[in-house]
Amino acid sequence: MERGGGGWRVSRGMLPLLALHAFNEYHRLPWKPPVTAALLATNTLIYLRPAFLDSLVPSIHEVWFNPHLILKYKDLKRFLLSPFYHASESHLFYNMMSLLWKGIQLETSMGSNEFAAMVVALLAMSQGITLLLAKSLVLFFDYERAYYSEYAVGFSGVLFAMKVVLNSRSEDYTNVHGLLVPARYAAWAELIIIQMFVPGVSFIGHLGGILAGILYLKLKGGYSGSDPLTTIIRGATGVLSWPLRFARYLFRRPRIYGRGPVGGSDTRRTAPIIWRCPACTFDNSGWLSICEMCGTSRSGNDLSSDQLSRHSNIPLEELRHRRIERFG
Repeated sequence: MERGGGGWRVSRGMLPLLALHAFNEYHRLPWKPPVTAALLATNTLIYLRPAFLDSLVPSIHEVWFNPHLILKYKDLKRFLLSPFYHASESHLFYNMMSLLWKGIQLETSMGSNEFAAMVVALLAMSQGITLLLAKSLVLFFDYERAYYSEYAVGFSGVLFAMKVVLNSRSEDYTNVHGLLVPARYAAWAELIIIQMFVPGVSFIGHLGGILAGILYLKLKGGYSGSDPLTTIIRGATGVLSWPLRFARYLFRRPRIYGRGPVGGSDTRRTAPIIWRCPACTFDNSGWLSICEMCGTSRSGNDLSSDQLSRHSNIPLEELRHRRIERFG
């Protein structure tokens, strides 16, 4: 059920299925890709429009991607925000399922910072190429009604671009709606099949996404330096996560002295705060001058069991019992 005027929307059953699938996918992963999760949450919250967001987020009527309105009024809101809006629950469900699958694979292989930079670049390029295609059709073919004045929303343009990037180096075959095609051409096959069998989709929006993916790969392959967008996002991530790292530093658990590791010591990490007994290899606090396990002086030499027993005033049987406890 939907409330008129773009208010709160109640799911008809597909969004709980999406949430369950996303939870299962993330639960089985040893590392949880945060950017993919943030994109899923952003698209879903914008569609649902809960009360705390209703007054902050523009309505879908204000952000439809319309080439004519964008160019005439220089409306960047339509240019930047339209990918995050969806016309129906099924539209959102299928786009987010695709994002979940592609995003997990790409973010896991690329890293979060580079993946976030790629998504920003693909979004800007896919929107820009779509705008350019619509304007070109008007200028060169006088083909205005079909594409230049159409209204479109959805994340599918970015998803087509991500599909191109994901399959760019694959030599395998993949199934596209029952048709077996080489993975690197899967986006083109899906573009044609969707246009043939799914009414109301934006052909130039999807085509713009494919061309954006190809352009991204060309630019990335021809550029040998570090990606400036990735560097900016990495810096911003570091600044935003600094309070969390500082809180972890303040509330970190102190080192518990006692049963230290057996064998060689890691002087880089432990030398400033502990010392190892030369007789029984027990790790002691730097505040102690004699070993709390056997009583040997911190500067004592390596002694035999009998000498150690006499030196530390501990009976030999008691020392052996301590060593058995010490080494498990």
